Amino acid sequence: MMKLNIYSKMMLSLLALVGLLLTGCNTIDGMGEDIEKGGEHIQEAAE
Repeated sequence: MMKLNIYSKMMLSLLALVGLLLTGCNTIDGMGEDIEKGGEHIQEAAE
């Protein structure tokens, strides 16, 4: 019974995180742009 409770909390947390990420980007295209900008910042930091 306890394992099911922990598993349920983990899944709920994961679904909430995915929901926040998707609503923050508004669209799949927007998510791609966000990822691209993140990659550009990493490249600039590496130089």
